[in-house]
Amino acid sequence: MSERKNPYDMIGGAAKIEELVDRFYDLMALEEPFEALRALHSQDLSSSREKLKLFLSGWLGGPDVYSPKHGHPMLRARHLPFKIGLKERNQWLACMYRAMEDCGIDSQIGAQLEGSFFNTADWMRNQPD
Repeated sequence: MSERKNPYDMIGGAAKIEELVDRFYDLMALEEPFEALRALHSQDLSSSREKLKLFLSGWLGGPDVYSPKHGHPMLRARHLPFKIGLKERNQWLACMYRAMEDCGIDSQIGAQLEGSFFNTADWMRNQPD
């Protein structure tokens, strides 16, 4: 019987998550289409980069390295101070989808991740649009 891999392993583990998150934040910082998303973040993105890398590890089925450092993710509660509507959701998704493509994430696993990212990003919305 073959062992089924989780998304964490399928994309390449911690090294690929690091590459993906770095590309995501580089795009957000440099590309005009993501300026509303960038405006939600502090000038120094290093903490955001670290937290997303740690979070994605567990979220994708790898080791839970976020909770021991920062407690339960409580995604929605942690994002309530920020106005997140359709525009911000769509920019986050477009930025992540482009980062996945730029990092060479396999299209089959990428399509699965796009659905999961959409559901999570849509759930984060806290503004009526």
